[in-house]
Amino acid sequence: MRREIKMTDAHVAGDLTTAIRQERLPPGYEAIVKKYYAPLAAAFAKRQTERARPIVVGISGPQGSGKSTLAKFLALLLQSEHDKHVAVLSLDDIYLTKAQRQILANDIHTMFTTRGPPGTHDVNLGCSVLGRLIKAKPDDVTMIPRFDKSTDDRCREDQWDRYKGAPDIILFEGWCVGVRPQPENALTEPVNDLERLEDASGAWRRYVNDAIAQDYPALFNHIDILVYVKPPEFECVFKWRRLQETKLMKAVDGVKFGIMGDSELKRFIMHYERLTRFMMEDLPGRADVVLELDNEQQVVSVV
Repeated sequence: MRREIKMTDAHVAGDLTTAIRQERLPPGYEAIVKKYYAPLAAAFAKRQTERARPIVVGISGPQGSGKSTLAKFLALLLQSEHDKHVAVLSLDDIYLTKAQRQILANDIHTMFTTRGPPGTHDVNLGCSVLGRLIKAKPDDVTMIPRFDKSTDDRCREDQWDRYKGAPDIILFEGWCVGVRPQPENALTEPVNDLERLEDASGAWRRYVNDAIAQDYPALFNHIDILVYVKPPEFECVFKWRRLQETKLMKAVDGVKFGIMGDSELKRFIMHYERLTRFMMEDLPGRADVVLELDNEQQVVSVV
């Protein structure tokens, strides 16, 4: 059943207290929202007002770093405190279908059955959605795709959300938003056992790198402001991603519904390790805003 998102709807409904409870966050999280997120929302609202056109805010960061939560609270603040209409698009919702990734796996490399790395997204779909939102009129309806991680496949179009109206600000979040291709010499050595054992020839990682260079600029060129959520070290990613799995388990009343165990999760994250490490070095110097996190996933500074 389609859900229509009107311009006056926040991505998280209600006040901060309600949103914090919905996200299963500690009560003290409100102080973080007010100290760090509220000034960002004010700055983005000011930028949009100055430009007098829709702007796209890219939110990038590794798995489990809180990008989606940040996007939800920014949407809430922008709408409740600055009267801005906000649309949210996740990179996770424009994955290729399972059948399309299987074709890549057959033709290029078996590792493409796993969603996530560049090359597994429908870049044309993402460009189309962002383009429609940017050009939308008050009565226009833009279909927002959704991906079902429990089935590892894109939802049917009749299950997509409908965004009605013209957004002032579009929040576009995803783990590799804004990534650049690595230098060719960086691809020679594998970064983990997965690459060492299953991509010894380097075919998978070179295809990923080529996709970043050739396809993804069309998507990322829509971004006006780039935000990077920076972990203190790569080793935090597994711990934070495990917390996400635990939350999901609770959300589905303990039923194992597409939830990964530790060994599955470690293998899954190895698909992301190369670019996550590269972005930790590259993006802090390029992003417009950097949110630095500590080992407990708390924001400690905004640069």
